[in-house]
Amino acid sequence: MTGAFTRDRAETLTLSTVLGRGGMILVAALLVSGLAGALGDGRPVPAVAAPVRTGSSDPRVERLQAELATARGALEVERLKNRRADAVQAFSAQYRIPADLAGDVYDHAVTEGIDPALAFRLVKVESNFRPNARSRANAIGYTQLRLATARHYEPWVTERDLRTPDVNLRIGFRFLRDLLRQYGGDENIALLAYNRGPARVNEYLDSGSDPDNG
Repeated sequence: MTGAFTRDRAETLTLSTVLGRGGMILVAALLVSGLAGALGDGRPVPAVAAPVRTGSSDPRVERLQAELATARGALEVERLKNRRADAVQAFSAQYRIPADLAGDVYDHAVTEGIDPALAFRLVKVESNFRPNARSRANAIGYTQLRLATARHYEPWVTERDLRTPDVNLRIGFRFLRDLLRQYGGDENIALLAYNRGPARVNEYLDSGSDPDNG
């Protein structure tokens, strides 16, 4: 009887030790992920870490590790959902646009890997958030894309497609992302190239002139 009681107590202590260790790991992971993310920073979503391996083959320990990993993943998803909701609400209020439009701009910016704050500024300047905006140069929609530019990314796209918010935002932000890479992350030059065309901006840069004149 004493031996059985000792084994049960040992098993309980083992599971308690693992649970305590797993809980500390979970809390540490949440603290790190919380510190790493700022509102609207546009950085890629961090992957959920794999379960911690202790080297034990005990199925109870492995089950506990799996449960901890699932809980950590669920908490991370909730954190990101809340972060998105806060950002969308803030941008909606700042630019006085519907929340669904703010959500579309935010989601496409994050998907294409650019700072959502920069994406909102671009749409504000280019179209003032008017989906049917059209310039004298036949630039179309929220991000004021020309058909030729859009077809560099999606050759089958049509003018009608560019009046669709999802298509327009997706391609426009992809174009801006490529310009940011081309100009070493210089937002000012990238935005000038977006508005004036990279060929013209490159001419100014190659000649030593200021591409921002006028």
